[in-house]
Amino acid sequence: MDLTLNETDIRVLGALVEKQIATPEYYPLSLNALTHACNQKTNRDPVVSYDEETVTRSLGSLREKKLVWMFKGADSRVLKYGHIFPEAFDLNDREVAVLCVLMLRGPQTVGELRSRTGHLHGFEDLSEVEATLRSLADRDGEPLVVKLPRQAGFKESRYAHLLGGPIDVESLESAPVADSQAARSHSLSERVSLLQVEVEALRRELAEMREQFQEFRKQFE
Repeated sequence: MDLTLNETDIRVLGALVEKQIATPEYYPLSLNALTHACNQKTNRDPVVSYDEETVTRSLGSLREKKLVWMFKGADSRVLKYGHIFPEAFDLNDREVAVLCVLMLRGPQTVGELRSRTGHLHGFEDLSEVEATLRSLADRDGEPLVVKLPRQAGFKESRYAHLLGGPIDVESLESAPVADSQAARSHSLSERVSLLQVEVEALRRELAEMREQFQEFRKQFE
C-alpha cells in the first residue's frame, strides 16, 4: 500500500502523534480537539487554519492507509481518533519524536531537533539525534528522512522527512535565502535565545491545551 501523504495528512497525523506523547490524558482526540491541535500557533510551521471538514477528509484518507483508527465508547457521544504511526513504519520512540517534529515544523537542523523534541523524547546529546536521523535515512527501501544540501550562508544542514514523497532538492537550492547576517549559523547566544523561545512557546501551548480541555469538558455538561 502506498503510504505517501499530502500536507494535510501529515499535519493531522503529526498532531495525533504529538498529543498522544505530550498529553496522553487527553488522547485519543475528538474531531474538535484534533482540529485545534492542527491549528496551533505554537510548535507549528506553517501555521494553518483547517476547518473540521478538512480534518475529516484527511482522517478518511489516513484510515484508508490504516494509519488512523476511530472509536466511540459506550459512555461517550463523541467519536475519538488515534494513530498507529510507529507500528505502520516500525519506529522506535526516538524516531517517532524526530519525525513528529519534522512533520509539524518542517526541515530542521540537528540542534533544532534536539531542543524541539524535548516534550516528546529526552535526547541526551546531539550525537543521539544524529544517530536517530541516520537510522531513519538508511532504512532499506524506504528512507524516511533526507539531509538537505546546506544553503549558502548557513553552517549547518537541515533534515526533512520523506512521508510526502521525494523532495525536489534543486528547488530548495534555488530558493532565496536571508542576508548573510541573518543566515549565520547559531552561535551559543543564539542557541540560548532559541531555548528561551521554546520555553515560552511551551507555556503558550500549555495555556492552549487548558482551553481545549475546558471545551472538552463542556461536551459532557
